[in-house]
Amino acid sequence: MNPESVRQKTRAGAVIVAALGTFLVVALLVRLMQWNTASPSALEVRAAERLRILDDFKAANEPLLNKYDWQDQAKGFVRVPIERAKQLMLEQWQRDPAAARSNLMARAAKEFYIPPPAPPPKNIYE
Repeated sequence: MNPESVRQKTRAGAVIVAALGTFLVVALLVRLMQWNTASPSALEVRAAERLRILDDFKAANEPLLNKYDWQDQAKGFVRVPIERAKQLMLEQWQRDPAAARSNLMARAAKEFYIPPPAPPPKNIYE
């Protein structure tokens, strides 16, 4: 082999190794930059926001579920802790299911009563 062809092959090999090395260094730098500047994914942010909203909701509703209070004093409705309300309903249904059902329907009708609309004003031309 002549020394000139060996030199050309060596030079070509060196160029290839240098190009591959440069490519690997650039790829490594790009990967490091992506890793260091990565923001949390939208799913993680949304999941954390949902948990915060759920905790706020539970904290706001906890007194409503665990304390006695007036629901509507004019109508005579009292808010009862949820566990006590379950016990009372279970006792009523076990004693007399028909009376408990009618009592429940009467209370629901009283709570959700919507008064009829007022009659329209008389037309002065009639």
